[in-house]
Amino acid sequence: MSSSSSSALTLPGDPPGGRRAVTVWSVGVSVYFVAVIFRTSLGVAGLDAADRFHVNASALSTFSILQLLVYAGMQIPVGLMVDRLGTKKVLTLGVVLFTIGQLGFALSPSYGMALASRALLGCGDAMTFISVLRLGSRWFPARRGPMVAQLAGLVGMAGNLVSTLVIARLLHGVGWTAAFAGSSVAGVVVLVLMLLFLKDHPEGHEPEPFPHHGAAYVRRQIAASWREPGTRLGLWVHFTTQFPAMVFLLLWGLPFLVEAQGLSRAAAGELLTLVVLSNMLIGLVYGQIVARHHAARLPLALGTVFSTAVVWGATLAYPADHAPMWLLIVLCVVLGACGPASMLGFDFARPANPPERQGTASGITNMGGFVASMTTLFAIGVLLDATGGDYSVAFSVVFVLQAFGVSQILRLRKQAARRERLVASRVETVHVPA
Repeated sequence: MSSSSSSALTLPGDPPGGRRAVTVWSVGVSVYFVAVIFRTSLGVAGLDAADRFHVNASALSTFSILQLLVYAGMQIPVGLMVDRLGTKKVLTLGVVLFTIGQLGFALSPSYGMALASRALLGCGDAMTFISVLRLGSRWFPARRGPMVAQLAGLVGMAGNLVSTLVIARLLHGVGWTAAFAGSSVAGVVVLVLMLLFLKDHPEGHEPEPFPHHGAAYVRRQIAASWREPGTRLGLWVHFTTQFPAMVFLLLWGLPFLVEAQGLSRAAAGELLTLVVLSNMLIGLVYGQIVARHHAARLPLALGTVFSTAVVWGATLAYPADHAPMWLLIVLCVVLGACGPASMLGFDFARPANPPERQGTASGITNMGGFVASMTTLFAIGVLLDATGGDYSVAFSVVFVLQAFGVSQILRLRKQAARRERLVASRVETVHVPA
């Protein structure tokens, strides 16, 4: 790691970390774990939802699109809320909303009520990840930021694993209502844990008072965060890397593997599980690499995008009716890198913004992948209906969004690097002892 990178990551007055930090952070990240279970539970129930509510591919994709639309639209407001109110209050509201949303989805008698429930779930889900990032920055030293963020993403993927292994089995064992209603109990459990044990920051590390003046404060926070090229670069890294795996896991992976590739539901479920396991393993690797070599952020992100495009292209263009199993396995392993690569976006936004803007900057960054996922989910549904179920045509939209995102990353990368070096040099100048 270069000296400038090191200084950017090691700041005076850092929280000490330690066991207490791990305990508090674990409570917070357990909320995110449950939120991801609820968010991704539709991914293993897509075909069942189509049968239950008698809808086509476009209408089915609306479930996930609306959920992600709410999620993406909430990111900046949630970031502002976290900066102003603190982690515990925002997480509490989030747990209540996503638990009610999951329970409502279980009991929905109609398509319209189910849509409203997913929107409520998306609203609560939107409050979790940024809060967990803020909690990590308040309890751990800045140099631990990349690893703490990757671990948060890993825990989220563990929630996805629960969806693919547990929710799917419950769904086909006890039925729709019992499976989704039963899972909502997990929301009540983490709410109790959070109310009992969560604290916004360790003693002696309270944030400095920061004046809030209504709309003026909101405009100032957003404008100042957006002016930083690191924030914008973080958004485009998140946009370009996250959505291929998100779309695959959230909705279209299971139908693609079953309907287009001729696999059984059990085999398709195993491949979805492989995506999650790959994500968890690669997340640990990426976290270690970036913690030691901060300059590796961009090569890792662009390498992930390139690898994903190549393997997707090979799968969709395979000359036979079905791609061979070995190629599908490679696809799922490579898709597993998308989540860890998207976390790198926060490693560009974090050093570019002071502590009082971390929530807002993280919210802007986090919008990227979810806007891309929402766009792709909608486009795939429309193209499937328009082409009579041609997945090769429908999934080609992935390459369009990847190309657009990469163009933005290449446009901003030098400006963000110069700005980060300037901030690092100022930190060195201010904090070198006389």
